[in-house]
Amino acid sequence: MDQRELDARVKALHKAAQSNEPPSAIISIIESLRSASPTEEMLRTTKAGIVVGKLRGNANKDIAKIATEVVAKWKKGIELEKKSKGLHSAKAPKGSVSPASKAASPAPKPLAGNKKAYEGDSEKRNYKTDKVDINRTGSQVRDNCIGLLYNGLAYRSRESEDNVIIRAVEVEHAAFKAYKGETKEYKEKIRSLFQNLKVKTNAELGRNVMSGAIAAERFVVMTSKELMSAHQRKAEAELELENMKKAQVPMVEKSISDSLECSNCKKKMVSYTQAQTRSADEPMTTFCECMNCGKRWKFS
Repeated sequence: MDQRELDARVKALHKAAQSNEPPSAIISIIESLRSASPTEEMLRTTKAGIVVGKLRGNANKDIAKIATEVVAKWKKGIELEKKSKGLHSAKAPKGSVSPASKAASPAPKPLAGNKKAYEGDSEKRNYKTDKVDINRTGSQVRDNCIGLLYNGLAYRSRESEDNVIIRAVEVEHAAFKAYKGETKEYKEKIRSLFQNLKVKTNAELGRNVMSGAIAAERFVVMTSKELMSAHQRKAEAELELENMKKAQVPMVEKSISDSLECSNCKKKMVSYTQAQTRSADEPMTTFCECMNCGKRWKFS
């Protein structure tokens, strides 16, 4: 794990702790830091030791335990690093340049499969094939939503399993918070996000969520149009224009409504026609004309 990745995860951990996110989300982030072998300089620059160290006194025993284990591991690594440098320095002849001064001691290899970029068929990835545990919240509904988000974020992505599950947990928690629990809106939004992440022409959406360019809190409240790629929005606009032209073809007979009122003359003598001017999942557009004063308008 390089300094940039360590810094990103430490910031995510700090944010999760400050926002009082579920213990499972915080533990997941700390667990991802366990395999890191940061140098003393990296710890100082990213403030990782301070952020994780504070959690050793957390009221949740599981959080406190894993934070203590990670800090202890890092301390041991720093001690070994210093000992290694001191040993090389003592053996090097005066005036010579030791190998340690040219390059730092090689870092321990990461745990197999933890941080390595995904090398399989990225179009067939899902949490089952990646052997990722999605049971993070204690709720089957929420855990299934985490799995769905994992599948969407992993689709055509080379990100490691750890990175994908961390982001999936963050997004699910943001949706759970934004839609007030396991509501109908929460479930529908998760399905919508998954469907948009699986659109082949919208690969940039998943990359932006994984990189943090689109924060989880922002992602879960984006409208259907905001979730679209530029290509999709262009196609949608062209379809709407085409349907609009078709809808404006003169009709031989129009329906008259006694419930629609003209805002101009206040008469309930309004004729109307309806047409599907946008995509099939959007409401129809109603075109109105006042038979008394001639005012025209439309609404969806």
